[in-house]
Amino acid sequence: MSEQLPITIGSAEDLICQLPGLTAAVNKLEAQFNFQTMTAGWYGDENNILQIHLSLVSAGEFSALQKQQQVGERFEFADDVLSYHNRGLHQVLSIVALTEKELALFSQRRELLAAYLQAKIHKVLNLIAAQEKLLPI
Repeated sequence: MSEQLPITIGSAEDLICQLPGLTAAVNKLEAQFNFQTMTAGWYGDENNILQIHLSLVSAGEFSALQKQQQVGERFEFADDVLSYHNRGLHQVLSIVALTEKELALFSQRRELLAAYLQAKIHKVLNLIAAQEKLLPI
């Protein structure tokens, strides 16, 4: 039996096609951030574990998603990060855009992808932590 991790990271198909190595980087970061949040005490109450899904999308898809309404309280953390917090269900959906400049950089320097995503997702998780009154990682 497989149990879902509290933090999941998904990538849009167009990004996966455009950025070789994205899936491997995302899988590694997903494991890393689940471990870091566990050690920061985010999962102390097993009945109230916050489920966070981070969705990596292109800037174009992000613009379209900004116009749609999702369930939960909406937070626009930055011009490329949108988050919906459904406190009743202990769920967060965060949409994180990779801008055209970022995609161009990763196309030229593929070795930067993993470290850049790590920094960007780390920042988003700490913004979520602040909203949910959790310790930062």
